[in-house]
Amino acid sequence: MPKIEGLKIRNYRALRDVELGKLWNTQNRSPLTPMTAVIGKNGVGKSTLFDAFGFLADCLKLGVEDACDARSRGGFDRIRSRGEEGPIAFEIYYKQDRNSRPITYELAINMDNDGRPCVIYERLRQRRQGQSRGRPFSFLWLSHGKGVAWKNNNIGRLINESNENVDVDNLIKSATNEGADVEVVRLEDDRKLGIATLGSLKQHPRISAFRRFIEGWYLSYFTPDAARSLPLAGPQKHLNIHGDNLGNVVQFMEREHKTRFRDILARIAKKIPGIQKIETKISDDRRLLLKFSDRGFEDPFFAQEMSDGTLKIFAYLLLLEDPTPPPFICIEEPENGLYHKLLESLAAEFRAHATGQRNSSQVFVTTHQPYFVDALHPEEVWVLEKCEDGFAKIQRASDNKVVASMVEQGLPLGGLWYSDYLD
Repeated sequence: MPKIEGLKIRNYRALRDVELGKLWNTQNRSPLTPMTAVIGKNGVGKSTLFDAFGFLADCLKLGVEDACDARSRGGFDRIRSRGEEGPIAFEIYYKQDRNSRPITYELAINMDNDGRPCVIYERLRQRRQGQSRGRPFSFLWLSHGKGVAWKNNNIGRLINESNENVDVDNLIKSATNEGADVEVVRLEDDRKLGIATLGSLKQHPRISAFRRFIEGWYLSYFTPDAARSLPLAGPQKHLNIHGDNLGNVVQFMEREHKTRFRDILARIAKKIPGIQKIETKISDDRRLLLKFSDRGFEDPFFAQEMSDGTLKIFAYLLLLEDPTPPPFICIEEPENGLYHKLLESLAAEFRAHATGQRNSSQVFVTTHQPYFVDALHPEEVWVLEKCEDGFAKIQRASDNKVVASMVEQGLPLGGLWYSDYLD
């Protein structure tokens, strides 16, 4: 399974300069764990961190200008850190699978001369086979939509890796003159990502894999009201970000994985207090109804009558049971609307899924609920705080030696956070 080992964000709202996990030039740090939680007080930037993933996914899907305006972001000037003039920049350090060499993706966005957001530079790079030290070499380099991409699994030798301000015209000329196995790239629109175009071409397998990875991210904007909608009957393979196709996913799994799905529903029903059985029913007008049989009641309840918490935990558990799950699941405050005694169980479910050997996803959550954090290990938890200048800083809970020692002695991590040991 693909896995993000580290992330760096610069100039994105309150996240002026934050790093999580391991990057190509910080190899002494531990990578992000399969299950990662970010905690902190209200207003420190947890929602901004969640939205940063959404912004990257929207940049790939919509282009950078539309991404700046999507989801009520308010445009480039509103999302760039206040007082900063440099670009909004991201760096993702990830592995396509356990045995592959890590790849670094870098993206920088700023305003062009006409005041429109555009891609200043975009780069993918990787160390060569057997290379354990030194800077990784680029196999994609674009500046303002123009640059070079090395074909197949080749890596460029022509770029001064220490210089972000590469002279692209000279780079193209050098690559052409030396007959390197490269493709000269000139995008029509520098507001679109190069990986969006090149990732659809067979001769760029690593770019293609990275594009698919981001396209596969599941960022939960689930709302119980959306899940209560009555969609038209028709099976759908995956749960969408709002959850309004919950019944359609149940219908698909009921049809395509009948035996397995009965076991899935039985397991989910045991984990939701009071629920004995879950079924679907198609109404006369071809609407899809989701039925919950409650212990102690002869007649079933429909989704429209169920509590927010029941629908939410059902959606999360169904997402984790997807036969082909998304590679990366990001959920903001999964605890909202849930009974506090369910939270440790939910956290354990997330971890079990993330650490599974097959059909697993990397899980990333933000939370402000100590009961959820009680089920986590210090290396899985990152503490986000606001500095005096208004910008955020982040630290791994396991880097706090006092907290790590107290957890080793049996004290719950969430309780320590509640007692201000992590603030």
